[in-house]
Amino acid sequence: MTALGSAVRESAALDAAHVLARCRALVRPALAEAVGRLHPWVGEMAAYSFGWCEVGGTPAAGSGGKGLRQALAVLGAEAAGAPARAGVPAAVAVELVHAFSLLHDDVMDGDPTRRGRATVWKAYGTGPAVLAGDALFALAVETLAAQPPPTGVAAVRLLSGALGDLVRGQADDLLFAGRPWSGPGRVRPDAYRAMAEGKTGALLGCAAALGAALGGASPATAAALDRAGRHLGVAFQVVDDVLGIWGDPAVTGKPVHGDLRERKKTFPVLAALDAPTPAARRLAELLERDGDPREAAVLVERAGGRAAALAEAARHVAAAESALAGAGPAGPAAGAVRDLRSLVDFAARRDL
Repeated sequence: MTALGSAVRESAALDAAHVLARCRALVRPALAEAVGRLHPWVGEMAAYSFGWCEVGGTPAAGSGGKGLRQALAVLGAEAAGAPARAGVPAAVAVELVHAFSLLHDDVMDGDPTRRGRATVWKAYGTGPAVLAGDALFALAVETLAAQPPPTGVAAVRLLSGALGDLVRGQADDLLFAGRPWSGPGRVRPDAYRAMAEGKTGALLGCAAALGAALGGASPATAAALDRAGRHLGVAFQVVDDVLGIWGDPAVTGKPVHGDLRERKKTFPVLAALDAPTPAARRLAELLERDGDPREAAVLVERAGGRAAALAEAARHVAAAESALAGAGPAGPAAGAVRDLRSLVDFAARRDL
């Protein structure tokens, strides 16, 4: 990358970081107020999952992640021409749903750590973690249902549709693990795209569309923002896959070749296996016999899997930006779309 290109990327990252920080500061009080309505023990587990406290309730300095989904909700409201605060209930709801999905994902995957700390199920137990996730889900629905009619009803309907897609995506992801690496039953890249759109893209799209809906946007604008978020979700997931194989452990928090060691069916691997090359055939044989992850990484790259993944992410970034252009806001709302574009670029190209 040229010095100019690096400077442009650094500037875009700073813009995105500013947008994320602004939205987190706006949403945090309402999110904390919502969590404070839970049963104290359940609320402690929720606060722990956000990084706000340690086990036992001792305050911690964590922020609960970058807050991409809540930022999309706030910017969705602004893109509708409404003040940022109009998107706060949507931001709270999607952040609660995201936390709920992570708690349950960690239980299903058996992951012992997240963001450098013990996961909720590891810290409190499996049953309590499931209960905390259920409580967060119920609280998200309650948050939207409390909005004045007919807005609240429409918001709950939007969220329920996204949740249905999320569950289908998660189900496919779990089923992928039991499918073979080669032959007619193998997972193909198009099946992966559908899984990623559901598992990751549905909630990102819902966040932006919910914020827009609460901000009084037209159905066409809300639908365009939903499409943008869904494309962003696929790009985000594919980039995660690239980082899971070749990312810097100091940046990603994952060991090098971690996804290959865990035998995950990620996009670079699936794209490589789909290539009609000797490297792809050798890769399939290696994966079938649970071979060396380092050799597998070389074969994935040689078969074109890494390049195909980066091209796939770029296509979905372009599609997200095209959807944002079609959202059509003008005047002050156009600034929100610019901020949305900065988040798309930041989230889908991070650390590559």
